[in-house]
Amino acid sequence: MRTTLKIVVAFFAFAITTSCSSENPNIESITPPPPITDSSLQLPTRSETINYLALGDSYTIGQSVCETCRFPEQLKQSLKNINLQNNFSLEIIARTGWTTTNLINAIEQQKPNNNYDLVTLLIGVNNQYQGVNFSVYEKEFPELVTKAISLAKGDKAKLIVVSIPDYAYTPFGQSFGNPTSISTEIDRYNAFAKSYCEINSILFINITDITRKGLNTPNLVANDGLHPSQNAYTLFTERLLPKAVAILKE
Repeated sequence: MRTTLKIVVAFFAFAITTSCSSENPNIESITPPPPITDSSLQLPTRSETINYLALGDSYTIGQSVCETCRFPEQLKQSLKNINLQNNFSLEIIARTGWTTTNLINAIEQQKPNNNYDLVTLLIGVNNQYQGVNFSVYEKEFPELVTKAISLAKGDKAKLIVVSIPDYAYTPFGQSFGNPTSISTEIDRYNAFAKSYCEINSILFINITDITRKGLNTPNLVANDGLHPSQNAYTLFTERLLPKAVAILKE
């Protein structure tokens, strides 16, 4: 089994060398959404820039979609579209293939500022895929939440934890291992994260159900047959946007 894992450990790492460039013909592009006029989503005018930090792995960096297609960029643009009077800044600390351990190390190395008005955290799929003992996630997910809160000006109300997508509902997931087991394990990770967030009064947003439509709705899967598409990220953004606005209104 160890040999098999070494052979296939390329999961979210296999496309690093082939997908992050806009010159790759397989990368999806998206037309920027039109301005939104919903007054309930308006923010007060600020003289300072509103800073957003996105922490994660390939689902945050947007493997196999264009840079403006990934959900953090779509969220930033959606916020900007409905709040043209404000300036928005996005920083992403994420990379394809990262586990919780990798993300912790990256944060420690990059030492981002602790002045973010909004932070999202989506991590854990590579722990599952790479066969890392679940106890590592149980230890490191809370550590990452603590780090994320410290970066959000020490305010846990500025943090959104996003559930892990289910890659079993992709062509790759159907051909790799046991899709039912994958989903069961993803559920375990998400259940732990959700429970931890609820106990600690931290916002947890479920988007896993969106990705579980990937087999019946192929346009929710990117051209690589594995990661979410621009359309899936748009649906992620629709769920995150009202929560992000509420956070930024505080």
